[in-house]
Amino acid sequence: MTQKLTWVLAHEPYDLFLRAAEAFSKEVSEKTQGAFEIEVLGLSEYNAKYNEQVTDRYSLLDELESGEKIQLSQMYTTTLAQLSEDMYVLDLPFIFADHDHAARVLDGKIGQELFATLAEKSNVQGLAFTYSGGFRIVPTTEVVAHLEDLRGLRIRTGSPVAKDTFEAIGAEPVAMTIEDLANGLAEGTVTAGESTYPRIYGMNQAEVAKGIIHTEHSLFLTSLIINKELWNSLDTATQQIFADAALSAAHIERKESIEDIYVTQARAKEEGIRVVELSADDVAKFKSATAPVTAKYAEKLSAGLVSRVQNA
Repeated sequence: MTQKLTWVLAHEPYDLFLRAAEAFSKEVSEKTQGAFEIEVLGLSEYNAKYNEQVTDRYSLLDELESGEKIQLSQMYTTTLAQLSEDMYVLDLPFIFADHDHAARVLDGKIGQELFATLAEKSNVQGLAFTYSGGFRIVPTTEVVAHLEDLRGLRIRTGSPVAKDTFEAIGAEPVAMTIEDLANGLAEGTVTAGESTYPRIYGMNQAEVAKGIIHTEHSLFLTSLIINKELWNSLDTATQQIFADAALSAAHIERKESIEDIYVTQARAKEEGIRVVELSADDVAKFKSATAPVTAKYAEKLSAGLVSRVQNA
């Protein structure tokens, strides 16, 4: 008998998250000989089809924890940090040297420990870490060429770590969802904001941005997640199928996110959006200015976690 599961996506751009969900669903169906049928829906599709009123990623997370109607999703790690604060380690400035370093953390023992802590503190089981567009960048309505030019600018941020990061370089953080950044830039509520390359066009930020600062100061990450009670109900072999499918989907999504960087950079330059690479001196200044942020969270999070990530 086929068990039907519902996977709901609450983030934009929808296509960025859809590819991981579909890859996962296909592999699970094939490897379990059709024992599971996974329906993948966007939030508005889900609400319309089932006459529900799930309004945002936080209410979606609540629904997934209950597991009654939604069993699977893909969620920002900064949102999951509302359940398990240790997730904030992944958001710290310059915590990852490169994508290989990130993979060692995300796919290794530390990543599994982060998921274990999440499961201890909630009804959510993490399956794999995915990118939400890769390393962060900063689109601006003013062309900014140097780190110093960010001083005093109103910058959209979405997490406590991001707020601390930009305060450390003298900017003025403004709490705002990434979905609202394009409107914020257009209306002048903010002059800049954290984003990623796939969102420059996927979320209409290119319509108002005149520049992109290629800061790569932190990774924008998501996790493939499942209701913990459902996970615990699966036998060991099926859990392994789910875990393998999640990791496979995560690797596909990460690869495509990285490829999106070069495509978006080329298009932006062609359309007159200036892409600025920070100088080595500015990068060093950025790292030095935000070192106290990392030290602050090293004290707040589980003992030794920050240094273990840094040294992975």
